[in-house]
Amino acid sequence: MTWLVDLDEHAASRAVVRALRAADPRTEVVRAPRAEPSGLVLCSRESAALDELLSATAGAGWHVIVVAVEKGLEPWSVLARGAADVLTWDGDPEAVLARVARAREVDELVRAPQVSATLRGSSPALAAALRDLVTAARFARGPILILGETGTGKELAARVAHRMESGSGPLVVVDCTTVVPSLSGSELFGHEKGAFTGAVNVRIGACAAANGGTLMLDEVGELPLELQSELLRVVQEGTYKRVGSDTWHTTRFRLVCATNRDLAEEVRAGRFRADLYHRIAASTVRMPPLRDRPEDVVPLFTAFVAEAEGRREPVRLTSWVERAVRARAYPGNLRDLRQLAQRVAARHVGPGPVTPGDLPPADRPDRAGPAVSAEPDEDRDLGTLLARVVRVHLAAGTNLRDLRERVAEVAVDAALSEAGGNVRAAAVRLGVTDRALHHRLAEARKRTAVS
Repeated sequence: MTWLVDLDEHAASRAVVRALRAADPRTEVVRAPRAEPSGLVLCSRESAALDELLSATAGAGWHVIVVAVEKGLEPWSVLARGAADVLTWDGDPEAVLARVARAREVDELVRAPQVSATLRGSSPALAAALRDLVTAARFARGPILILGETGTGKELAARVAHRMESGSGPLVVVDCTTVVPSLSGSELFGHEKGAFTGAVNVRIGACAAANGGTLMLDEVGELPLELQSELLRVVQEGTYKRVGSDTWHTTRFRLVCATNRDLAEEVRAGRFRADLYHRIAASTVRMPPLRDRPEDVVPLFTAFVAEAEGRREPVRLTSWVERAVRARAYPGNLRDLRQLAQRVAARHVGPGPVTPGDLPPADRPDRAGPAVSAEPDEDRDLGTLLARVVRVHLAAGTNLRDLRERVAEVAVDAALSEAGGNVRAAAVRLGVTDRALHHRLAEARKRTAVS
């Protein structure tokens, strides 16, 4: 089933609806997006309804395609607010439905156990990265470049990409940070017996070992410059020579590279070949840091504690511990979170929840810093507070749309204040994309200028 929201609701859009339903009777017109994360929106002009829909779906990590029945939309603005694509209706329903079918297929692959059990989480930031990863691995044949900070799961992403391949060849991982520069050629391409001191046997190398499968070069930015031209030949032609040999060998594999460096900057600095960079960056996936995945921190932590204790189900946390885990910084991302979970698991006893004493002293909130708030009571409950304020404003004649807009303004102001004016950090706290927040702030500035 394809859900479709018609925001125009005029004769032209109704004709588009009829054409789409004739091409696919499973297309269902709805007032609001359904639980399926991929769908269509018919809209030909800017409106508050479009803003609201994109804000809701982008915050949920959904894949929404906007179809402009008439040429009244500026596509870049719509994309910046979280839409996956903007199409102009040209009378061909099959072209539109093909896009939706591809989006649904990607959604199904992202939810498949081979992906969801390896890269766990439900945040919009992770969902977007997984869509990029699955699309590159399943629907493209070229190299994949995975970018991200230390501990964001780049090697796990490479394993997912390998599993998406139709073949059953090996996955060979080379950590470029651990390879001795003088022996890196041997590591990648192999060597002949007697090629250098200590070469007492023939070695086939990673390129040969990965034949028919996947070669992952972890921290590829560390690869010596002199070897980059040889790697480029392998990527382009599938041929290489072992160290100490004049014989050409052939190999075929999917190349997946990962790095926490800015390779474009490395190219500008002359430390990385531009031609190799453009070849390995055929498809790029950016793994988000944990600070961009706040929704995932506690579920991952409880799962990691359970794994460390040998439990089947995630453990429970007291609210004090939950807030401490949420508030903590994780410069090493998933690696730091897992290590914290292992330290807690060593202290946690019994079937009860993890309590404040289970956090090692070094991991507890700084008593000299901002205190973790106490248990929420009725006076601080969000629903109770909102109910009091809403009653007053309803009595004063404020309508629902204005109430909703005012609450959103307050939330944005609060998030920006807590983030010290950092729009990206504020967007993470609000559960929206930074592009959507930038657009909202720009619209607010326009309204202020007009008034």
